[in-house]
Amino acid sequence: MPASALALVVAAALIHALWNFAAKKAQGNHHFACMTAVGVTVLWLPVVVVVGLDDLPAWGWQAWTATLASAVVHLAYFNALLAGYRAADMTVVYPVARGSGPLLSSLVAVVLLGEHLGVGGGLGLAGVVGGILLMAAGPTFFSKGANHDPELHRKRKLGIAWGALTGATIAAYSVIDGYAVKVLALSPILYDYICNLLRVPVSLPAVLRDRAGFMPALRKQWKHALVVAVGAPSAYILVLYAMKLAPLSRVAPARELSMLFAALIGGQLLGEGERGWRIAGAVFIALGVAALAMAR
Repeated sequence: MPASALALVVAAALIHALWNFAAKKAQGNHHFACMTAVGVTVLWLPVVVVVGLDDLPAWGWQAWTATLASAVVHLAYFNALLAGYRAADMTVVYPVARGSGPLLSSLVAVVLLGEHLGVGGGLGLAGVVGGILLMAAGPTFFSKGANHDPELHRKRKLGIAWGALTGATIAAYSVIDGYAVKVLALSPILYDYICNLLRVPVSLPAVLRDRAGFMPALRKQWKHALVVAVGAPSAYILVLYAMKLAPLSRVAPARELSMLFAALIGGQLLGEGERGWRIAGAVFIALGVAALAMAR
């Protein structure tokens, strides 16, 4: 992986952990998903006009198909993530989501896109996945002692389930988006913006069925939605540019450097437990990312 691509991924990882912290604090639902999509559409329009709107007339049916598919999958991803954050700790949901996603997307990249991991890349991927399991479950999850607190055990199982579902959507949109920017050569900024724009009409039906809940949610969560509207596109645009510089099978797992930041945020700012195991898992992830970056 080129140093430039790794630098983009590291910056994206920090931003990603921060906006996930905002989403966890918001405890939002479909209203939050809609307001963030609207926020992205409004806030990022000037940037898109300056850097990439001229490319839009040249888009063919393949570009629009990929964009629509990505918009739908991204909306499913965000709603699954929010559901997980309502049900369990960030330090359970986030690691499982971020770990299962790159595992699946890297395997798909090898099978469908003809990429090659090699021994070093395979060991790096194993380190990332092992670190995520350590962070999400910890030693108590598989022991009899876990049953001493049935509610905590139930919450953790819910967090793992929602995290795995979120990870599956991450794998799906990673492959779609990797194809869009690498094969179709679409502008990452324009592509991400149109995906967000299409999420607005896709998310509206759920909001319209629950009109009375939107304004209370907006008054309570608008600051968190603003952080997500700025941070989520920023982080993902950096990742899309990294995909143009390095193979998807390297970039996807390297994004899990965000675990280093999420472990600290979950322990320090959210007061979530088992901090030592979270940090240990984060170290495994960092070593795995380093192995992926150096693999040939």
